[in-house]
Amino acid sequence: MIELWRTNDLVGLSYAQAVLKEAGIAFFLLDEHTSVIEGSLGVLPRRLMVDDDDASRARRVLRDAGIPEAAVEKGRPG
Repeated sequence: MIELWRTNDLVGLSYAQAVLKEAGIAFFLLDEHTSVIEGSLGVLPRRLMVDDDDASRARRVLRDAGIPEAAVEKGRPG
């Protein structure tokens, strides 16, 4: 699995998930429940993961959808 995006931006993350789902790219969200346990303070970022084989396509699809490339490049925080 490749980390596409690590973020506290719940709206952007929701949009990214919808874009990936529409493109038929399977994804997995890590740290979702940990973030809830910490009290929804936004301290712990969530990580959007995709299969290694889908990483290039997923980055392209997200970039085409208007999500800044820097946000999804090599899992940099966005």
